[in-house]
Amino acid sequence: MFVNDIGELCPNNSKKIMQIHDNRLIAECTSYDFKEMLERKKVKSWLKSVSAFANTEGGSLFYGVNDEGEIVGLENTQADADFISEMIKARLDPVPEVQLIPMEHGGRTLLEVKVKAGVLTPYYYYQDGTRTAFVRVGNESVECNAQQLLSLVLKGTHMTWDSLPTQVDADKHSFIILANTFREQTHQEWNDKYLESFGLVTSDGKLTNAGLLFVDNCTVFQSRIFCTRWTGLYKDDAISSVEHRANLVLLLKYGMDFIKNYTMSGWVKMPNYRLNLPDYSDRAIFEGLVNHLIHRDYTVMGGEVHIDIYDDRVELVSPGAMLDGTQIQDRDIYNVPSIRRNPVIADMFTQLDYMEKRGSGLRKMRELTEKLPNFLPGKEPRYKTEASSFFTTFYNLNWGKNGRIPVEEVADRVNSTLKKVPCKRRRFGEKVRCKC
Repeated sequence: MFVNDIGELCPNNSKKIMQIHDNRLIAECTSYDFKEMLERKKVKSWLKSVSAFANTEGGSLFYGVNDEGEIVGLENTQADADFISEMIKARLDPVPEVQLIPMEHGGRTLLEVKVKAGVLTPYYYYQDGTRTAFVRVGNESVECNAQQLLSLVLKGTHMTWDSLPTQVDADKHSFIILANTFREQTHQEWNDKYLESFGLVTSDGKLTNAGLLFVDNCTVFQSRIFCTRWTGLYKDDAISSVEHRANLVLLLKYGMDFIKNYTMSGWVKMPNYRLNLPDYSDRAIFEGLVNHLIHRDYTVMGGEVHIDIYDDRVELVSPGAMLDGTQIQDRDIYNVPSIRRNPVIADMFTQLDYMEKRGSGLRKMRELTEKLPNFLPGKEPRYKTEASSFFTTFYNLNWGKNGRIPVEEVADRVNSTLKKVPCKRRRFGEKVRCKC
């Protein structure tokens, strides 16, 4: 169903999503394609973008604009709109919600095909008996792989993988580790009724996929982490390498234990206090590992979370890119909306007080790192997505271009900074600690 008859043009609706400067169009929507002309013989070249926009977060195609954003105009905008309307109705199933918006500038007419994010995913391109769904990855429209297609099917049925019921009887499994962790973290008593209210068990006593990931004897093949401490700065020889398969509570513990064993936390005695100079913020890395365990794509069989420790950095890698198809390295992390791939798992970690509901993990990792006394600009955590993976990199705050920085040198630099910004100190002879 269309907002308007797709064959009718809807003028004067484009002011908020584009600007024109020196005959060049500057689109302000996050996903768009420029098309100099309408391809009538190769309709797949642009219909795949309509499919991809509908399957992700929406977007626009601008016709009459070349690759450089220069407005060249269309000869017959109404005829092109009619053809676009006809092809969308004939080749896409279900039909996405689309607006056709003409615009004039300098005597030239261009056409925006504005595609709304769909709720009936997946939206398929259909030709010769073959149905293909596309998604947006960066600035490209690419064919869905099996995992992406499954995610779209779940999205279209308003379900997530972790909420799906299994045929496994809950009474054949125990949640002792989860219950004990809940008591330790919240200082509250555990009640087995929580299993259903938290979405781990169905009303008829079956485990959900999330429930399988929290039982004591978790057997989900992809519930694994690979931990490696590499020699030097690259993946050459490994000092230590270990694989863990366990429930999510234990995976978090095993991962953090490995990281703490192979990173350093130096300190130096100052005149009135002890100055801690850790390589990394433990809490920031904890937030990062929680983030990767929660938001990874569990539909990827054979996929796992990787923890790779080098001399100068710690890298966390997990299967699953951004749900909206954008690349995190192109986004402002302070303005990334919280979209949860696995809401049941995320809620369980929230109940354990391992994360906050508001989805501030990326920002919090950066702020925790910046609070350390030996932090320098350029050492902020970095985030990157590829087609099917998410990367988080933490940089060693005590590592420089020539290797590890002597702790005395770091202390001198930090101390000189503290002198410029005096610390508030407690009175009445209490132990003095730097709060900077």
